[in-house]
Amino acid sequence: MTAVASSTGNTAQALRKLYLVRFGFAVVWAALLVLTSANLGPVAITLLVLYPLFDVAAAVVDARSSHAPALYVNIAISLLAAVGLAIAGTAGILAVLRVWGAWAIVAGLVQLFVAVSRRRMGGQWPMILSGGISVLAGSSFVVMASAEHPTLANLAGYATIGGIFFLVSALRLRRSV
Repeated sequence: MTAVASSTGNTAQALRKLYLVRFGFAVVWAALLVLTSANLGPVAITLLVLYPLFDVAAAVVDARSSHAPALYVNIAISLLAAVGLAIAGTAGILAVLRVWGAWAIVAGLVQLFVAVSRRRMGGQWPMILSGGISVLAGSSFVVMASAEHPTLANLAGYATIGGIFFLVSALRLRRSV
């Protein structure tokens, strides 16, 4: 086995584990948000801030194993999103949807770029689709921020769908390496 193949195999193995953890986190987070989102109180705001912070941690783990420079952009925007969501949480659901939407758009573009650059590794089509869907979903969240009765429940759906894409990608990586 060449050094490149070994490195790709190690990266794929690390990504499989990370993607499975991301799936589990997304599903649990979404369930908790659904249970607490009727009222934008301290628990819901904490959950909203926690999601991009988890994304930061996942991007750090990913960057350490794969050395993808675009992940550092993701780390920065997710940190900004966490701060923005903490502030927006005090202003209401409309502000939260705007911040979340902007973050989903930019993070989706980064995810799309990273996944396309990894496509030879295999198992990246779900991540490519997820990145594109994140851009579209983010745009819809920004539009929802002008709705008459906005809700945070859609964020739980967004996280669940993203988690499913991570699961599918993890399973596809297993078969491709």
